[in-house]
Amino acid sequence: MSMKAIIISAFGPPENLILKDIPKPTPTPNTALIRIHAFGINHAEMHMRRGEWAESVPISGIECVGTIEACPSGEFEPGTPVAALMGGLGRTIPGSYAEYTVASVNNIVSLGSPGEKLPLSWAEIAALPESYATAWTCLFRNLDLKAGQKLLIRGATSSFGRAAVNLAVEAGAIVTGTTRSESKREELKKLGVRNVVLEGANLGDRLEEEGVGGKFDAVLELVGNSTVVESLKLVRRDGRLCLAGWLGGLDPIEGPGPKPGFNPLLQMASGVHFSFFGSFVFGTEAFPVSDVPLREIVDKAAEGRFDVRPWKVFGFGEEEIRDVHRVMERGEAGGKMVVSVSEGA
Repeated sequence: MSMKAIIISAFGPPENLILKDIPKPTPTPNTALIRIHAFGINHAEMHMRRGEWAESVPISGIECVGTIEACPSGEFEPGTPVAALMGGLGRTIPGSYAEYTVASVNNIVSLGSPGEKLPLSWAEIAALPESYATAWTCLFRNLDLKAGQKLLIRGATSSFGRAAVNLAVEAGAIVTGTTRSESKREELKKLGVRNVVLEGANLGDRLEEEGVGGKFDAVLELVGNSTVVESLKLVRRDGRLCLAGWLGGLDPIEGPGPKPGFNPLLQMASGVHFSFFGSFVFGTEAFPVSDVPLREIVDKAAEGRFDVRPWKVFGFGEEEIRDVHRVMERGEAGGKMVVSVSEGA
């Protein structure tokens, strides 16, 4: 049997994404075949398409939601609604830009019983797995966030940032967020962000000007290497910073001299805990996806406690997927973009 898939024909522009008929994959022991109903879009896939990522395969896509079609080892029953993320998807094995994919059972999360009707549409659920699993792990594992703590999220209007905002506000943290767009201030305020500041250089000075005094208990750094050294100075002694995003690009951290390079002796803040989280570790023994309460997050979203509506839902077609990548390259997305693969997603 065959299926439709979006293929990276060669590294380069969005026009290199083409729709093709290819053989439907076959699951092996410890994997499962998933019928994909929808998938979320991520910046990593843009870098993979360009050939800027260390690993990539012709079928991109690092996450999806759908139903189990077959599972040789029996970990999941056919018809089980699931989310799948990472585990090499789109990097070392064919990813989610397709009607079907095969994923490791270690990277699949059950969202309910076989045939169960979920409380959100597939398109809405597709906005969750990668963003919310990563945000949840950064906040409650790396940053050990507690109610009442002061949290700074740099890059708060990205899909990852919005997920972190929702989770942190719901947990009772006092959230300050940055955005590159003046027009998005009110959006973040509506999500419960206490203070919103424009992203850019000399953030510490501008925080003082806007009355956000004192250092933070925790910082979630999503702009990346271009701002992380400055962010380290905004954390209190014994506070924590987690670097988990690169909205500002993949260039190395600039050193104190003429050459790039992080020099801890000159640039590291004393007494601050600095950690990194990359979602490619999901599914390993140390970072099981079962650790993340994805079904609980779905239920809270259905109750209206989180706003998880995708910014825009695209169809599964050649020109549509190219449009997704063009919007992503221009930085025009106002939230999570989702592609609906099957009827009714």
